[in-house]
Amino acid sequence: MFTILTIDDEENIRNGLADNFELEGYNVEKAANGKEGLSKIEKGGIDLVITDLRMDGIPGEEVVRRVTTEHPGIPIIVLTGHGSIEDATAAIKAGAYDFLTKPLDLDHLNHIVKNALKGREQQKIITELQEKIKNGGNSASDMIGKSAELNKVKELISKAAPSKANVLITGESGVGKELVAKSIHEQSPRKDKPFVIVHCAALSESLLESELFGYEKGAFTGADTQHKGRFEVADGGTIFLDEIGEINQATQIKLLRVIQEKSFERVGGTQSINVDVRIVAATNRNLEEEVHAGHFREDLFYRLNVVRIPMPPLRERKDDIPLLLHAFLREFNIENEKNITGFDNRAKSAILKYSWPGNIRELKNCVESAVVMCTGDEIKIEDLPASVREKGEEKSITIPIGMTLDEAEMVIIQENLAACNGNKSKCAEILGIGRKTLHRKLGVEE
Repeated sequence: MFTILTIDDEENIRNGLADNFELEGYNVEKAANGKEGLSKIEKGGIDLVITDLRMDGIPGEEVVRRVTTEHPGIPIIVLTGHGSIEDATAAIKAGAYDFLTKPLDLDHLNHIVKNALKGREQQKIITELQEKIKNGGNSASDMIGKSAELNKVKELISKAAPSKANVLITGESGVGKELVAKSIHEQSPRKDKPFVIVHCAALSESLLESELFGYEKGAFTGADTQHKGRFEVADGGTIFLDEIGEINQATQIKLLRVIQEKSFERVGGTQSINVDVRIVAATNRNLEEEVHAGHFREDLFYRLNVVRIPMPPLRERKDDIPLLLHAFLREFNIENEKNITGFDNRAKSAILKYSWPGNIRELKNCVESAVVMCTGDEIKIEDLPASVREKGEEKSITIPIGMTLDEAEMVIIQENLAACNGNKSKCAEILGIGRKTLHRKLGVEE
Protein backbone atom coordinates (compact mmCIF):
# COMPACT_ATOMS: atom_id res chain seq x y z
CA MET A 1 0.00 0.00 0.00
CA PHE A 2 1.41 3.37 -1.02
CA THR A 3 1.70 6.31 1.41
CA ILE A 4 0.82 9.82 0.21
CA LEU A 5 1.93 12.96 2.05
CA THR A 6 -0.29 16.07 1.68
CA ILE A 7 1.28 19.44 2.58
CA ASP A 8 -1.13 22.36 2.80
CA ASP A 9 -1.63 25.19 5.28
CA GLU A 10 -5.43 24.95 4.91
CA GLU A 11 -6.76 22.28 7.29
CA ASN A 12 -9.95 21.61 5.34
CA ILE A 13 -7.94 20.89 2.17
CA ARG A 14 -5.52 18.58 4.05
CA ASN A 15 -8.41 16.64 5.57
CA GLY A 16 -10.40 16.56 2.34
CA LEU A 17 -7.46 15.16 0.40
CA ALA A 18 -6.77 12.62 3.16
CA ASP A 19 -10.39 11.38 3.10
CA ASN A 20 -10.26 11.07 -0.70
CA PHE A 21 -7.00 9.11 -0.80
CA GLU A 22 -7.98 6.81 2.07
CA LEU A 23 -11.13 5.90 0.13
CA GLU A 24 -8.88 5.09 -2.83
CA GLY A 25 -6.92 2.65 -0.66
CA TYR A 26 -3.80 4.69 0.17
CA ASN A 27 -2.14 5.45 3.49
CA VAL A 28 -2.05 9.19 4.15
CA GLU A 29 0.26 11.49 6.11
CA LYS A 30 -0.56 15.20 6.61
CA ALA A 31 1.62 18.27 7.18
CA ALA A 32 0.55 21.89 7.79
CA ASN A 33 3.66 23.49 6.28
CA GLY A 34 6.80 22.82 4.26
CA LYS A 35 9.05 22.31 7.29
CA GLU A 36 6.77 19.69 8.81
CA GLY A 37 6.38 17.99 5.44
CA LEU A 38 10.12 17.75 4.80
CA SER A 39 10.59 16.32 8.30
CA LYS A 40 8.09 13.53 7.56
CA ILE A 41 9.80 12.80 4.24
CA GLU A 42 13.17 12.52 6.02
CA LYS A 43 11.75 9.78 8.26
CA GLY A 44 11.05 7.65 5.16
CA GLY A 45 8.07 5.66 3.93
CA ILE A 46 6.57 8.38 1.73
CA ASP A 47 5.79 7.32 -1.86
CA LEU A 48 4.22 10.51 -3.26
CA VAL A 49 3.98 14.15 -2.15
CA ILE A 50 1.16 16.62 -2.86
CA THR A 51 2.12 20.13 -1.78
CA ASP A 52 0.53 23.56 -1.91
CA LEU A 53 2.69 26.06 -3.81
CA ARG A 54 2.16 29.17 -1.70
CA MET A 55 2.74 28.61 2.05
CA ASP A 56 4.32 30.57 4.88
CA GLY A 57 7.87 29.54 5.70
CA ILE A 58 9.22 27.03 3.18
CA PRO A 59 7.20 27.45 -0.05
CA GLY A 60 6.06 24.57 -2.26
CA GLU A 61 8.70 25.29 -4.91
CA GLU A 62 11.45 24.83 -2.31
CA VAL A 63 9.79 21.59 -1.13
CA VAL A 64 9.91 20.36 -4.72
CA ARG A 65 13.60 21.25 -5.06
CA ARG A 66 14.57 19.60 -1.77
CA VAL A 67 12.63 16.38 -2.41
CA THR A 68 13.91 16.10 -5.98
CA THR A 69 17.52 16.56 -4.84
CA GLU A 70 17.49 14.59 -1.59
CA HIS A 71 14.88 11.92 -2.35
CA PRO A 72 14.92 11.30 -6.10
CA GLY A 73 12.17 8.97 -7.25
CA ILE A 74 9.38 10.40 -5.06
CA PRO A 75 6.88 12.05 -7.43
CA ILE A 76 5.58 15.50 -6.39
CA ILE A 77 2.28 17.07 -7.44
CA VAL A 78 1.94 20.83 -6.86
CA LEU A 79 -1.40 22.52 -6.04
CA THR A 80 -2.14 26.23 -6.04
CA GLY A 81 -5.06 28.60 -6.04
CA HIS A 82 -2.99 31.15 -7.95
CA GLY A 83 -2.29 29.21 -11.12
CA SER A 84 -0.29 30.66 -13.95
CA ILE A 85 1.92 29.45 -16.75
CA GLU A 86 4.94 30.88 -14.90
CA ASP A 87 4.10 28.99 -11.70
CA ALA A 88 3.57 25.75 -13.61
CA THR A 89 6.82 26.14 -15.53
CA ALA A 90 8.81 26.88 -12.37
CA ALA A 91 7.35 23.87 -10.53
CA ILE A 92 7.99 21.48 -13.41
CA LYS A 93 11.54 22.78 -13.84
CA ALA A 94 12.13 22.26 -10.13
CA GLY A 95 11.16 18.61 -10.60
CA ALA A 96 7.39 18.40 -10.02
CA TYR A 97 5.54 15.52 -11.67
CA ASP A 98 2.46 17.65 -12.39
CA PHE A 99 0.74 20.93 -11.51
CA LEU A 100 -2.97 21.44 -10.66
CA THR A 101 -5.00 24.51 -9.74
CA LYS A 102 -7.67 24.78 -7.05
CA PRO A 103 -10.56 24.02 -6.84
CA LEU A 104 -9.55 20.44 -7.56
CA ASP A 105 -11.20 17.83 -9.75
CA LEU A 106 -10.65 14.81 -7.49
CA ASP A 107 -11.21 12.24 -10.24
CA HIS A 108 -8.54 13.96 -12.36
CA LEU A 109 -6.21 14.16 -9.35
CA ASN A 110 -6.71 10.46 -8.57
CA HIS A 111 -5.87 9.59 -12.18
CA ILE A 112 -2.64 11.62 -12.02
CA VAL A 113 -1.68 10.06 -8.67
CA LYS A 114 -2.26 6.56 -10.05
CA ASN A 115 -0.03 7.23 -13.06
CA ALA A 116 2.67 8.87 -10.92
CA LEU A 117 2.78 5.88 -8.58
CA LYS A 118 3.26 3.47 -11.49
CA GLY A 119 6.70 4.99 -12.02
CA ARG A 120 7.42 4.84 -8.30
CA GLU A 121 6.39 1.20 -8.26
CA GLN A 122 8.60 0.35 -11.24
CA GLN A 123 11.55 1.80 -9.36
CA LYS A 124 10.72 -0.36 -6.34
CA ILE A 125 10.41 -3.43 -8.56
CA ILE A 126 13.89 -2.97 -9.99
CA THR A 127 15.35 -2.52 -6.50
CA GLU A 128 13.53 -5.62 -5.19
CA LEU A 129 14.65 -7.78 -8.12
CA GLN A 130 18.23 -6.58 -7.82
CA GLU A 131 18.14 -7.47 -4.11
CA LYS A 132 16.57 -10.83 -4.95
CA ILE A 133 19.32 -11.63 -7.45
CA LYS A 134 21.96 -10.49 -4.94
CA ASN A 135 20.53 -12.87 -2.32
CA GLY A 136 20.43 -15.83 -4.67
CA GLY A 137 16.88 -15.97 -6.02
CA ASN A 138 13.70 -17.15 -4.33
CA SER A 139 13.19 -16.61 -0.61
CA ALA A 140 10.43 -17.01 1.92
CA SER A 141 9.30 -13.47 1.14
CA ASP A 142 8.06 -14.82 -2.20
CA MET A 143 5.04 -16.31 -0.37
CA ILE A 144 2.83 -13.59 -1.81
CA GLY A 145 -0.66 -13.09 -0.44
CA LYS A 146 -2.76 -11.77 2.42
CA SER A 147 -5.69 -14.22 2.43
CA ALA A 148 -6.83 -15.84 5.67
CA GLU A 149 -5.81 -19.23 4.24
CA LEU A 150 -2.23 -18.15 3.53
CA ASN A 151 -1.98 -16.37 6.87
CA LYS A 152 -2.79 -19.68 8.60
CA VAL A 153 0.11 -21.29 6.72
CA LYS A 154 2.47 -18.47 7.74
CA GLU A 155 1.37 -18.85 11.36
CA LEU A 156 2.12 -22.59 11.29
CA ILE A 157 5.53 -21.88 9.76
CA SER A 158 6.39 -19.36 12.49
CA LYS A 159 5.49 -21.93 15.17
CA ALA A 160 7.30 -24.87 13.56
CA ALA A 161 10.45 -23.13 12.30
CA PRO A 162 12.29 -22.58 15.65
CA SER A 163 11.89 -26.24 16.66
CA LYS A 164 13.85 -29.33 15.61
CA ALA A 165 10.69 -31.20 14.59
CA ASN A 166 10.35 -32.80 11.15
CA VAL A 167 7.63 -31.19 9.01
CA LEU A 168 5.32 -32.66 6.38
CA ILE A 169 3.91 -30.20 3.85
CA THR A 170 0.85 -31.41 1.95
CA GLY A 171 -0.96 -29.95 -1.03
CA GLU A 172 -1.58 -30.20 -4.74
CA SER A 173 1.15 -29.81 -7.32
CA GLY A 174 2.11 -26.19 -7.93
CA VAL A 175 0.79 -24.68 -4.68
CA GLY A 176 4.23 -23.55 -3.46
CA LYS A 177 5.33 -26.31 -1.07
CA GLU A 178 9.00 -25.60 -1.76
CA LEU A 179 8.58 -21.97 -0.67
CA VAL A 180 7.03 -23.19 2.59
CA ALA A 181 10.04 -25.44 3.16
CA LYS A 182 12.47 -22.61 2.42
CA SER A 183 10.54 -20.32 4.76
CA ILE A 184 10.81 -22.88 7.57
CA HIS A 185 14.57 -23.08 7.03
CA GLU A 186 15.04 -19.29 6.85
CA GLN A 187 13.16 -18.78 10.12
CA SER A 188 15.00 -21.58 11.94
CA PRO A 189 18.27 -21.58 13.91
CA ARG A 190 19.73 -23.52 10.93
CA LYS A 191 19.26 -20.60 8.50
CA ASP A 192 23.03 -20.10 8.06
CA LYS A 193 23.55 -23.79 7.24
CA PRO A 194 22.76 -25.59 3.96
CA PHE A 195 19.24 -25.91 2.57
CA VAL A 196 19.35 -28.95 0.26
CA ILE A 197 16.51 -29.84 -2.12
CA VAL A 198 15.82 -33.36 -3.41
CA HIS A 199 13.09 -33.82 -6.02
CA CYS A 200 12.36 -37.49 -5.30
CA ALA A 201 9.99 -38.01 -8.24
CA ALA A 202 12.65 -36.84 -10.72
CA LEU A 203 15.15 -39.57 -9.73
CA SER A 204 15.04 -43.29 -10.54
CA GLU A 205 15.00 -45.75 -7.63
CA SER A 206 18.69 -46.63 -7.97
CA LEU A 207 19.80 -43.06 -8.51
CA LEU A 208 17.72 -41.73 -5.59
CA GLU A 209 19.55 -43.88 -3.05
CA SER A 210 23.01 -42.83 -4.25
CA GLU A 211 21.91 -39.18 -4.37
CA LEU A 212 20.56 -39.26 -0.83
CA PHE A 213 23.37 -41.21 0.82
CA GLY A 214 26.31 -40.92 -1.60
CA TYR A 215 28.57 -43.71 -2.80
CA GLU A 216 32.12 -44.97 -2.49
CA LYS A 217 34.58 -45.24 -5.35
CA GLY A 218 33.98 -48.53 -7.20
CA ALA A 219 30.53 -49.09 -5.65
CA PHE A 220 29.10 -49.68 -9.13
CA THR A 221 30.08 -49.27 -12.76
CA GLY A 222 30.91 -45.63 -13.39
CA ALA A 223 31.59 -44.79 -9.73
CA ASP A 224 35.12 -43.53 -10.45
CA THR A 225 35.28 -41.26 -7.38
CA GLN A 226 33.72 -40.99 -3.95
CA HIS A 227 30.48 -38.98 -3.97
CA LYS A 228 28.87 -37.25 -1.00
CA GLY A 229 25.10 -37.66 -0.73
CA ARG A 230 22.55 -34.93 -0.06
CA PHE A 231 22.25 -35.83 3.63
CA GLU A 232 25.98 -35.40 4.10
CA VAL A 233 25.93 -32.08 2.25
CA ALA A 234 22.99 -30.90 4.41
CA ASP A 235 24.72 -31.67 7.73
CA GLY A 236 23.77 -28.98 10.23
CA GLY A 237 21.03 -27.65 7.99
CA THR A 238 17.75 -28.72 6.39
CA ILE A 239 16.97 -31.26 3.69
CA PHE A 240 13.78 -30.83 1.70
CA LEU A 241 12.43 -34.10 0.29
CA ASP A 242 9.90 -33.09 -2.34
CA GLU A 243 7.27 -35.70 -3.34
CA ILE A 244 8.31 -38.05 -0.55
CA GLY A 245 5.43 -40.38 -1.46
CA GLU A 246 7.34 -41.49 -4.58
CA ILE A 247 10.24 -43.27 -2.82
CA ASN A 248 10.40 -47.07 -2.81
CA GLN A 249 10.27 -49.36 0.24
CA ALA A 250 14.03 -50.00 0.37
CA THR A 251 14.81 -46.27 0.43
CA GLN A 252 12.05 -45.75 3.01
CA ILE A 253 13.83 -48.17 5.38
CA LYS A 254 17.16 -46.35 4.99
CA LEU A 255 15.47 -42.99 5.47
CA LEU A 256 13.83 -44.25 8.67
CA ARG A 257 17.24 -45.26 10.00
CA VAL A 258 18.68 -41.80 9.30
CA ILE A 259 15.83 -40.27 11.30
CA GLN A 260 16.15 -42.72 14.20
CA GLU A 261 19.93 -43.06 14.46
CA LYS A 262 21.12 -39.92 12.65
CA SER A 263 23.62 -42.02 10.69
CA PHE A 264 23.94 -43.93 7.39
CA GLU A 265 26.50 -45.57 5.09
CA ARG A 266 27.30 -44.53 1.56
CA VAL A 267 26.37 -47.02 -1.17
CA GLY A 268 29.21 -49.55 -1.30
CA GLY A 269 30.60 -48.34 2.04
CA THR A 270 30.78 -49.76 5.57
CA GLN A 271 31.68 -46.68 7.62
CA SER A 272 28.79 -45.00 9.45
CA ILE A 273 28.45 -41.26 8.81
CA ASN A 274 26.78 -39.21 11.53
CA VAL A 275 24.68 -36.19 10.52
CA ASP A 276 22.48 -33.58 12.16
CA VAL A 277 19.83 -32.78 9.57
CA ARG A 278 16.28 -31.51 9.89
CA ILE A 279 13.88 -33.13 7.44
CA VAL A 280 11.10 -31.20 5.73
CA ALA A 281 9.12 -33.41 3.37
CA ALA A 282 6.33 -32.62 0.92
CA THR A 283 3.77 -34.64 -0.97
CA ASN A 284 0.76 -34.22 -3.23
CA ARG A 285 -0.42 -37.73 -2.29
CA ASN A 286 -2.63 -38.76 0.62
CA LEU A 287 0.01 -40.57 2.68
CA GLU A 288 -2.57 -41.99 5.10
CA GLU A 289 -4.14 -43.80 2.13
CA GLU A 290 -0.69 -44.87 0.92
CA VAL A 291 0.03 -46.33 4.37
CA HIS A 292 -3.31 -48.16 4.38
CA ALA A 293 -2.57 -49.57 0.91
CA GLY A 294 0.86 -50.77 2.05
CA HIS A 295 2.80 -48.46 -0.25
CA PHE A 296 4.30 -46.28 2.48
CA ARG A 297 5.72 -47.39 5.83
CA GLU A 298 3.54 -46.37 8.76
CA ASP A 299 6.52 -45.85 11.09
CA LEU A 300 8.21 -43.54 8.57
CA PHE A 301 4.98 -41.62 8.07
CA TYR A 302 4.69 -40.86 11.79
CA ARG A 303 8.35 -39.82 11.94
CA LEU A 304 7.84 -37.34 9.11
CA ASN A 305 4.38 -36.14 10.14
CA VAL A 306 5.40 -34.50 13.42
CA VAL A 307 4.14 -31.10 12.24
CA ARG A 308 1.69 -31.01 9.34
CA ILE A 309 1.37 -27.88 7.17
CA PRO A 310 -1.39 -28.15 4.55
CA MET A 311 -0.92 -25.70 1.67
CA PRO A 312 -4.30 -24.70 0.19
CA PRO A 313 -4.91 -24.75 -3.58
CA LEU A 314 -5.14 -21.41 -5.36
CA ARG A 315 -8.90 -21.80 -5.94
CA GLU A 316 -9.35 -21.59 -2.14
CA ARG A 317 -7.30 -18.39 -1.80
CA LYS A 318 -8.52 -16.30 -4.73
CA ASP A 319 -8.05 -13.15 -2.65
CA ASP A 320 -4.32 -13.61 -3.32
CA ILE A 321 -4.66 -13.72 -7.11
CA PRO A 322 -4.48 -9.91 -7.68
CA LEU A 323 -1.26 -9.70 -5.64
CA LEU A 324 0.24 -12.69 -7.45
CA LEU A 325 -0.71 -11.20 -10.82
CA HIS A 326 0.95 -7.95 -9.85
CA ALA A 327 4.17 -9.69 -8.75
CA PHE A 328 4.40 -11.94 -11.81
CA LEU A 329 3.67 -9.03 -14.16
CA ARG A 330 6.52 -7.05 -12.60
CA GLU A 331 8.90 -9.97 -13.02
CA PHE A 332 8.04 -10.72 -16.65
CA ASN A 333 7.89 -7.05 -17.64
CA ILE A 334 11.54 -6.70 -16.69
CA GLU A 335 12.54 -10.08 -18.11
CA ASN A 336 10.94 -9.25 -21.47
CA GLU A 337 11.84 -5.52 -21.42
CA LYS A 338 8.18 -4.47 -21.52
CA ASN A 339 6.16 -1.89 -19.60
CA ILE A 340 2.68 -3.44 -19.46
CA THR A 341 0.61 -1.56 -16.90
CA GLY A 342 -1.88 -4.29 -15.97
CA PHE A 343 -4.87 -6.36 -17.10
CA ASP A 344 -8.07 -5.01 -18.62
CA ASN A 345 -11.41 -5.79 -16.95
CA ARG A 346 -12.29 -8.77 -19.18
CA ALA A 347 -8.88 -10.36 -18.61
CA LYS A 348 -9.16 -9.86 -14.83
CA SER A 349 -12.65 -11.35 -14.82
CA ALA A 350 -11.48 -14.43 -16.77
CA ILE A 351 -8.54 -14.96 -14.42
CA LEU A 352 -10.75 -14.72 -11.33
CA LYS A 353 -13.34 -17.13 -12.79
CA TYR A 354 -10.77 -19.80 -13.72
CA SER A 355 -10.22 -22.62 -11.20
CA TRP A 356 -6.40 -22.92 -11.68
CA PRO A 357 -5.93 -26.71 -11.42
CA GLY A 358 -2.19 -26.16 -11.82
CA ASN A 359 -2.26 -23.62 -8.99
CA ILE A 360 0.39 -20.89 -8.67
CA ARG A 361 2.69 -22.56 -11.17
CA GLU A 362 -0.05 -22.43 -13.82
CA LEU A 363 -0.91 -18.81 -12.94
CA LYS A 364 2.73 -17.79 -13.31
CA ASN A 365 2.99 -19.53 -16.69
CA CYS A 366 -0.24 -17.80 -17.75
CA VAL A 367 1.14 -14.35 -16.91
CA GLU A 368 4.44 -15.07 -18.67
CA SER A 369 2.59 -16.19 -21.79
CA ALA A 370 0.28 -13.15 -21.68
CA VAL A 371 3.22 -10.74 -21.34
CA VAL A 372 4.89 -12.31 -24.37
CA MET A 373 1.67 -12.20 -26.43
CA CYS A 374 0.62 -8.67 -25.38
CA THR A 375 1.41 -5.93 -27.90
CA GLY A 376 -0.20 -3.00 -26.06
CA ASP A 377 -0.06 -1.34 -22.67
CA GLU A 378 -2.63 -3.67 -21.07
CA ILE A 379 -3.08 -7.44 -21.17
CA LYS A 380 -6.41 -8.22 -22.83
CA ILE A 381 -8.46 -11.40 -22.72
CA GLU A 382 -7.15 -12.27 -26.20
CA ASP A 383 -3.61 -12.45 -24.77
CA LEU A 384 -4.52 -15.15 -22.23
CA PRO A 385 -4.10 -18.91 -22.83
CA ALA A 386 -7.16 -20.54 -24.43
CA SER A 387 -8.25 -22.44 -21.31
CA VAL A 388 -8.38 -19.24 -19.24
CA ARG A 389 -9.82 -17.13 -22.07
CA GLU A 390 -12.71 -19.54 -22.66
CA LYS A 391 -13.74 -19.33 -19.02
CA GLY A 392 -13.83 -15.56 -19.20
CA GLU A 393 -15.94 -15.60 -22.35
CA GLU A 394 -18.72 -17.57 -20.64
CA LYS A 395 -21.84 -15.45 -20.24
CA SER A 396 -22.58 -15.07 -16.54
CA ILE A 397 -24.78 -11.95 -16.21
CA THR A 398 -28.16 -11.61 -17.92
CA ILE A 399 -29.67 -8.15 -18.42
CA PRO A 400 -33.38 -8.56 -19.31
CA ILE A 401 -35.04 -6.32 -21.93
CA GLY A 402 -36.88 -3.44 -20.29
CA MET A 403 -34.36 -2.95 -17.47
CA THR A 404 -33.26 0.66 -17.04
CA LEU A 405 -29.62 1.70 -17.38
CA ASP A 406 -29.39 2.40 -13.64
CA GLU A 407 -30.88 -1.01 -12.83
CA ALA A 408 -28.50 -2.77 -15.25
CA GLU A 409 -25.54 -0.96 -13.72
CA MET A 410 -26.57 -2.12 -10.25
CA VAL A 411 -26.90 -5.74 -11.44
CA ILE A 412 -23.37 -5.61 -12.84
CA ILE A 413 -22.02 -4.05 -9.64
CA GLN A 414 -23.78 -6.59 -7.40
CA GLU A 415 -22.66 -9.57 -9.52
CA ASN A 416 -19.03 -8.42 -9.45
CA LEU A 417 -19.26 -7.66 -5.74
CA ALA A 418 -20.56 -11.18 -5.09
CA ALA A 419 -17.75 -12.65 -7.22
CA CYS A 420 -15.28 -10.70 -5.06
CA ASN A 421 -16.85 -12.04 -1.83
CA GLY A 422 -17.91 -8.53 -0.84
CA ASN A 423 -14.43 -7.04 -1.25
CA LYS A 424 -15.23 -3.51 -2.44
CA SER A 425 -11.63 -2.60 -3.30
CA LYS A 426 -11.30 -5.62 -5.59
CA CYS A 427 -14.74 -5.01 -7.10
CA ALA A 428 -13.89 -1.37 -7.84
CA GLU A 429 -10.62 -2.45 -9.47
CA ILE A 430 -12.42 -4.93 -11.75
CA LEU A 431 -15.06 -2.34 -12.70
CA GLY A 432 -12.37 0.25 -13.38
CA ILE A 433 -13.71 2.81 -10.92
CA GLY A 434 -12.50 4.20 -7.59
CA ARG A 435 -13.74 2.95 -4.23
CA LYS A 436 -15.35 6.34 -3.62
CA THR A 437 -17.37 6.05 -6.83
CA LEU A 438 -18.40 2.49 -5.96
CA HIS A 439 -19.53 3.58 -2.50
CA ARG A 440 -21.58 6.37 -4.04
CA LYS A 441 -23.30 4.01 -6.48
CA LEU A 442 -24.05 1.55 -3.68
CA GLY A 443 -25.28 4.31 -1.39
CA VAL A 444 -22.72 3.38 1.26
CA GLU A 445 -21.54 5.97 3.74
CA GLU A 446 -17.96 5.83 5.01
